[in-house]
Amino acid sequence: MDSPTGLARVTALPTGQGVRIMQETVIRLEGVWKIFGQNPSDVLKAIEEEDLDKASVRDRYDCVVGISDVSFSVERGEIFCIMGLSGSGKSTLIRHFNRLIEPTSGTIEVLGKDMATLSRDELRDIRAKNIGMVFQHMALLPHRSVLDNVAFPLEVQGIPKSKRWDISQHALSLVNLDGYEDYYPSQLSGGMQQRVGLARALASDPEVLLMDEPFSALDPLIRRELQDQFVSLTKTLKKTTIFITHDLDEAIRIGDRIAIMKDGQLVQVGTPEQIVMHPEDDYVREFVKDISNLKLISASAIMQEIDVEMLSDADAMRQAPRVTQETSLEALIKVSTSSDLPVLVTQSDGEEVGMITKDRLLLGIRGGQQDER
Repeated sequence: MDSPTGLARVTALPTGQGVRIMQETVIRLEGVWKIFGQNPSDVLKAIEEEDLDKASVRDRYDCVVGISDVSFSVERGEIFCIMGLSGSGKSTLIRHFNRLIEPTSGTIEVLGKDMATLSRDELRDIRAKNIGMVFQHMALLPHRSVLDNVAFPLEVQGIPKSKRWDISQHALSLVNLDGYEDYYPSQLSGGMQQRVGLARALASDPEVLLMDEPFSALDPLIRRELQDQFVSLTKTLKKTTIFITHDLDEAIRIGDRIAIMKDGQLVQVGTPEQIVMHPEDDYVREFVKDISNLKLISASAIMQEIDVEMLSDADAMRQAPRVTQETSLEALIKVSTSSDLPVLVTQSDGEEVGMITKDRLLLGIRGGQQDER
C-alpha cells in the first residue's frame, strides 16, 4: 500500500559513501503507526485515502498521530539513537519495542519475534529476560538496599536469593558501584542512582536495552562520564541499544546511527558523519549547524578518488603525506598544511584508496552540505 504524501514514510536506509555491511537484524519496524484517540483504525484509513496531515486529523477526528509510518532496522550490537524535540514521538516510539504501547498498525519484530502476536505470558517473559529498560527517573525502591534494588527483577523471576545476589553483585561491578551494596537510594547522588538503574537492567542479561533519556537530568560532567561508561559497557557486552535523547551532541557522542524524528516521522537516519555532512532538509540542517566537524568527520567521509594527474605523477604519489581512513579532520588539517600535495588516504594494509585536496578539506570543515558525491 502506498503511503500518503501528507504523512509519508521515510525508510531508514543508510546513505553516504560506501555500502554498509549487513549484520544480524535484532529489531525491525515496518510501517508502524500510532494514533491516539477513538477508532484509530478508521482514522488511519482516512489518512491513507485522503492524504490527511496531522492538523487535519486532530481537527476532524480529535485524534493525535503519535507515530507516522516508521520503518527501520537495528543490527546486533548497535547503539541506535533516536532524537528529536519534545513531542516528536521518540518516547512514544521506544515504548512500542516492548509493547508498553500497542501500535495502531505495522510490524514490530524484536529478536525475531513479532511482538503483536505474543501472548501475555510470552510478553512478560521477553520483557523480563530479553529486553531491559532504563528511564530518566528510575523509581528505585526507597526501602530496599542498592543490592536488593538490582536483584528485584530476578526476585520476580523466582531466582533463589544467593544466585540473584551474586548476579546483582556482578552487575554493580560492571557499573563501578562496588562497595555500595548496602546503601539506600536516598544516600546516592543522581548519577549513582542511574548506575543502579542500569545495573538493574543488566542483571537479567538482556540482549536489548531501551534507554529513554537516562542521563538528561544529570550534571554535564557526570553525564559525560556515564555516556563514556555506557558506550564501553554495551560494546563489551555486545548489547543492542535503542537510546532516546533530545541532545544531538549526546547522540553523536554515543550513537552508531542516529534517527531524527519530527512530528512522529523519521526525517533522516544515518551515521553521525552522514547526519552532519549531508543533512536531508532545513530541519536537520538547523540541528547540526553548531556541531564541530573537526573530531567527528573522518578522512573516509570526505576523500575522493585519486585522479589521473596524481596517479601519473610518480614523485607526487611517493612524496604525498598519508593518513588512514579513520583520521579526523582535526588531524588532517595539520597533515595537509605540511605539504602542497593532496593527502593520500590508505586502508589498514597501506593501499591508497582516495585523496583529499585542500579544497576538499575546506568543504569538510564547512560541513559538506554542498558536496554532491
